[in-house]
Amino acid sequence: MSPAQILEQRLRSHRLSAPAPTIADAASHMLATQAQEFWGGRWAIAQRTRGRATVRDVDAAFDRGEIVRSWTQRGTIHLLPARDLAWVLSITGERQARQVAAVRRAESIDDAEMARAETLARGALRGANRLTRKELFDVFEAGGVSTARQRGYHLLVSLSLPGVICQGPVVPRESGPTREQYLVLTEEWVTDPVWPSNPLGELFFRYIASHGPAGARDFAWWTGLPLGVSRAAADAASDRLVVVDDEAEPLYVAAGPAPRRAAGAPEVLALPPFEEYYLSYVDRSVPCAPEFLKAIGPSMNGIVRPILVARGEVIGVWTHSVAVGRHADSPIPELFSTDAATDAEVAAALDRYRDFITA
Repeated sequence: MSPAQILEQRLRSHRLSAPAPTIADAASHMLATQAQEFWGGRWAIAQRTRGRATVRDVDAAFDRGEIVRSWTQRGTIHLLPARDLAWVLSITGERQARQVAAVRRAESIDDAEMARAETLARGALRGANRLTRKELFDVFEAGGVSTARQRGYHLLVSLSLPGVICQGPVVPRESGPTREQYLVLTEEWVTDPVWPSNPLGELFFRYIASHGPAGARDFAWWTGLPLGVSRAAADAASDRLVVVDDEAEPLYVAAGPAPRRAAGAPEVLALPPFEEYYLSYVDRSVPCAPEFLKAIGPSMNGIVRPILVARGEVIGVWTHSVAVGRHADSPIPELFSTDAATDAEVAAALDRYRDFITA
């Protein structure tokens, strides 16, 4: 495939040029959308939904229990359908737990203390109760489990990886979009979990359906799984895939009709930080000229900046504050090239974001 064909297909796979009917449908299609920046994950899903979904619309989907956030892969928070959380973590959770074991040892969090923290969390959250992070930390402290330094954060991660807790409904915030979610007991909050007959094959298929054309190496990066496991996943999903390029290593798309480009789909998009369209591949120079990769990230501190995309190619970055009193300010573009898109196209893309965040 030519680079232009890959980009055109990826725009449709990502539902950026072929948006899904609802927020829940968009989240289900993407399966796991990077969302450690809470506003960014919500904007990523809104961009993939028909019409002009607002932050309030996405928050309502959290409040209804359709979507949650958790540490599903690479030690990073993702947004995903609540019903898919358990089986995804059954593949990725144990490996992540091994990777954070050294941090837990450094914080002197042993198995006995983790068991005590789990007992405290279950007791405080049982009966459909919900707590903010601070409130749950207070429960830990009262029960003799310290949350000093980074201990509280790592307790949350360690309770999330086996699916004990997850981040569910949003915490209301006056004068601006919320920045926080309530912590809930997963077994009580997720009322309709599903379990595919072949979870590993399902994970690979869902990745390709939402990110293809892509290959096993891309999947290994996206999930944090070893390459050998990733190739086994591709084999497990092979009856639902089509090889579209095999020059170096197979690139796959999902079998069957691809999502159809929507009439009037914008040519220029303002996408969030840690955007799946950019970050979820080993080779990010496909959508972005190599000389601009450092301007986007990941930087030394791991940040990946919001990007402007024109006709599939990254043409710049943009900045915006979600602080109280500043979320209505105009986003500021920084273009790598002045001839890749018109001023009107860029302004329209940023206006769509401002409509989303100020609703």
